[in-house]
Amino acid sequence: MQKIYLVGAGIRGWEGFGSKALEVIGKADVLIGHQRHLDIFPDFAGEKQVLGELSAMLDFLKGTDKRVVVLGSGDPNFFGVARFLMRNLPKDRIEIFPNVTSVQYAFARIREPWDDAIFVSVHGRGLKGAIDRIIAAEKAAVLTDNVNTPAVIARELIKRGADGYDVYLCEDLGLPGEKFTRTDVRGLADLAASELNILIFIKTWEPNLEQYPLIGIADDEFATAKKLITKQEVRAITLAKLQLQDDLVMWDIGAGSASVSIEASNLMPNGRIFALEKNAQYLSFIRDNLKKFVARNVLLIEAFAPEGLDDLPDPDRVFIGGSGGMLEEIIEAVDRRLKPEGIIVINAVTLDTLTKAVEFLEDHGYTVEVTCVNIARTRGLTEYKMFEAHNPVYVIAATKGDE
Repeated sequence: MQKIYLVGAGIRGWEGFGSKALEVIGKADVLIGHQRHLDIFPDFAGEKQVLGELSAMLDFLKGTDKRVVVLGSGDPNFFGVARFLMRNLPKDRIEIFPNVTSVQYAFARIREPWDDAIFVSVHGRGLKGAIDRIIAAEKAAVLTDNVNTPAVIARELIKRGADGYDVYLCEDLGLPGEKFTRTDVRGLADLAASELNILIFIKTWEPNLEQYPLIGIADDEFATAKKLITKQEVRAITLAKLQLQDDLVMWDIGAGSASVSIEASNLMPNGRIFALEKNAQYLSFIRDNLKKFVARNVLLIEAFAPEGLDDLPDPDRVFIGGSGGMLEEIIEAVDRRLKPEGIIVINAVTLDTLTKAVEFLEDHGYTVEVTCVNIARTRGLTEYKMFEAHNPVYVIAATKGDE
């Protein structure tokens, strides 16, 4: 079978085709591409096909003995047609001639290095995963589509509390109407954009990781009411029992100061964490803490569980730090939504809560393990070091069966 040549078109008026690529195009029998790419070659003597459904192009390529060139934008290996073809055709039948990508060109025009950026495409891929990756990144280039427009992406970032970015909206690159607009996330939400656009996000705030560790933040660093907080040592054990992995969904019910959510955020930067709290006196403390520790993937939900759970995505992990006397109702609601092999962790300080939680979870088919945490810290009373004991905490870890 004849080889199939994938040739990248550069930015019009700035970067053309290499001599080898032009030679391959000149010898081709069939040229396939979007109309704007085909128009670059008005004198092409062979057959031109406008790129439509990929499946139709694949059927043609599988059955043809003609020399075919498929035109793409920039580097066909970069969110381009190469992935699809190499997944469905023998790789040794494909030869690729890359060109300057639109992303590379955009970074050059805004005079910003791009070797430390991540690259995200929402084109036909959906929004959730893209937003997760942007939130976890210091610098991101995003390829949009007609549904997930720049304004839609901006509104989702604002909803997730992740608006601390400088944004460059790069439109119609290489065309006469080429335009670059510098704004912020909230400004982006109000901008109309050309269909041909690239977004570049550059984080403008920096967590002070030298002062605040990923895990083990001192209790006094958190703003909280009456020091009602999951203590540092208990917090570390709680996070261990949650068995966190990146890219999970976690609910923190009765978030209090959101200390568990914040350290979970550090441990799974691509995850999504929902901190539920309704007590008005705690809400301002949570907002202050989320800002102080740059917990960009923690979303505060001002709701009283279990009512506030309905609109949240199904969780992989659930931490219940406070239940407001609704523990059984909360566990019932969580059980209906928790994914198979998901984990619930409950911190109980009374034997009543311990007994009720364990019995209820076991009745629902969970495998339950309880760890009693007794913490005593030294304090200076006199010339001698004395230990001050804290109330024991029962860390209940319950694993759901594989349904």
